[in-house]
Amino acid sequence: MNLSLDLQAVSVAYAARTISPLELVDEIYARLASVPHPGVFIHELEHEQVRSAAREVMARHARGEPMRLYGVPYATKDNIDVAGIATTAACPAFAYRAERDAHAIERLRAEGALLIGKTNLDQFATGLVGTRSPYGVPHNAFDARYIAGGSSSGSALAVAHGFCAFALGTDTAGSGRLPAAFNNIVGLKPTRGMLSTRGVVPACRSLDCVSVFALTVDDSAQIAHVLGGFDPEDPYARRDAASWDPRPGLAPPHFRFAVPSAAQLGAHVDQASQALFGHAAGVAERAGGVAQEVDFAPFAEAAALLYDGPWVAERLEATADLLAREPAAFDPAVREILNGALRYRALDAFRARHALEGLRTRTDPLWNGVDFLLVPSAPTIYTIEEISRDPLRLNARLGTYANFVNLLDLCALAVPAGLRPDGLPFGVTLIARRGRDALLASIGRALHAQLARTLGATPHPLPANAAVPDVRAGERAALAVVGAHLSGEPLNAELTDLGARLLCATRTAPRYRFFALPTTPPKPGLVRVADGDLGHAIDLEVWEVSNEALGRFMRRVSAPLCIGTVELESGACVHGFLCESAAIAGAREISSYAGWRAFRRAAG
Repeated sequence: MNLSLDLQAVSVAYAARTISPLELVDEIYARLASVPHPGVFIHELEHEQVRSAAREVMARHARGEPMRLYGVPYATKDNIDVAGIATTAACPAFAYRAERDAHAIERLRAEGALLIGKTNLDQFATGLVGTRSPYGVPHNAFDARYIAGGSSSGSALAVAHGFCAFALGTDTAGSGRLPAAFNNIVGLKPTRGMLSTRGVVPACRSLDCVSVFALTVDDSAQIAHVLGGFDPEDPYARRDAASWDPRPGLAPPHFRFAVPSAAQLGAHVDQASQALFGHAAGVAERAGGVAQEVDFAPFAEAAALLYDGPWVAERLEATADLLAREPAAFDPAVREILNGALRYRALDAFRARHALEGLRTRTDPLWNGVDFLLVPSAPTIYTIEEISRDPLRLNARLGTYANFVNLLDLCALAVPAGLRPDGLPFGVTLIARRGRDALLASIGRALHAQLARTLGATPHPLPANAAVPDVRAGERAALAVVGAHLSGEPLNAELTDLGARLLCATRTAPRYRFFALPTTPPKPGLVRVADGDLGHAIDLEVWEVSNEALGRFMRRVSAPLCIGTVELESGACVHGFLCESAAIAGAREISSYAGWRAFRRAAG
């Protein structure tokens, strides 16, 4: 079986019982044996070890334990602690055996995800190239002569090659975005403080983020949502993380976005990438956006502060003692960067902080007029040989559109945007004010569907839930389904036989209660609560169907179900399944599962 590992495909396969977690683990290890992947993993778990973990989550499932990531395979960057496994940060002299899972790993373990291995990185997460590791140089998934990007090189490649559904990285200066762009996958750098960094080897602790690599925007946002939340053990955690939700809704019909001026793009970006960026901006305009050129200079000045200012000294927190004791343990480029950090004084740090606040003041007005900034994820891509000849200067150029994001407390989403004439992937990054992660996901999903065709370096096409929800008034209708008509469920054929097309997976507004009705086949009932009452957001799919076919379909729906108006989390309203309130008397409420599939998995 050559199953796509996007979350929708895995969920549908498990629901249809066409594959089990144990069988999926075997499939993944067959891929690992057949696909060359030098330098991707630092620690690849033994096949039988992961089979044992799969048996455990299957037993939990059989006991009725709800797990949002039941049997989903993943990898993690080797600067994130996994209990019982060495954390190396790509430096053998630094390695230690972790006694406790990082916060993110704890969450994934609790939700039933299956760890495949710990991945390679630029040593101490210092670099955007992916070549600074004693564990081998990872190769670009599309052309082995080229870099994979860093520092989260191995995590991006594990997803791009189809070895796992998602992978954790970290992103201080772009490490969660450039490797995504260079390997045709999605890279989510969330708002700082929403995902705990407890158990992560610090690069610049005040700027660090756990990032997510995935095959689709929906998947990256879903994983981030699972990982998010306030962690009192993380001093940089934000209190509002408890209510943060990065998952997308329908893209807004109208939005404004900024792009760097043509002159500024021309000064940094190679011609092949400029052409693809122009195409991506045009797609965003056709999707309802209005583009506005802006002066990118203050963002570039902020980017320069990260490595040409005292923030680089913060990187010494985890490494200073080892650097003084064993300098030969460090990659030469990393050693040069860290030794350079020793020259900064406390006075320099205060001066740089004041300069940064001045740049924040200059850039803040931009966000009052636009929803997001669209930039190339990287201005170009280099061969491994080119980086070896000029490691510092070329690395700095790669950070042009990435290094400023955490310094200015912004969120970012990198999405694939096509292939260059040389066959290498190109990507764009959407950047917005902190907390606007869901908006970026809503628009990023729409752009991804128009700009890319396949998932990573696999032959699998983008799943239908990544398609642009473009129902045209008067010709087609949108229909929300929450139960037996979902993909892979018993009555889904009633939709596909009508020529319906899956537009997206999303959720209702938090205004509903959800019940398991005593019907054959089993069906749920969705009931809207009165204003002011406690409601829940419920997972659903939105399907596009012709008006004529919708009329025929509605005539088949029998009480206590009916087709009414369902409000989505985006605020949009569509036709959808609802239930008569009288029918829920005595029915089991399943709102806490937030969806029919999650309830069915728990029920076995």
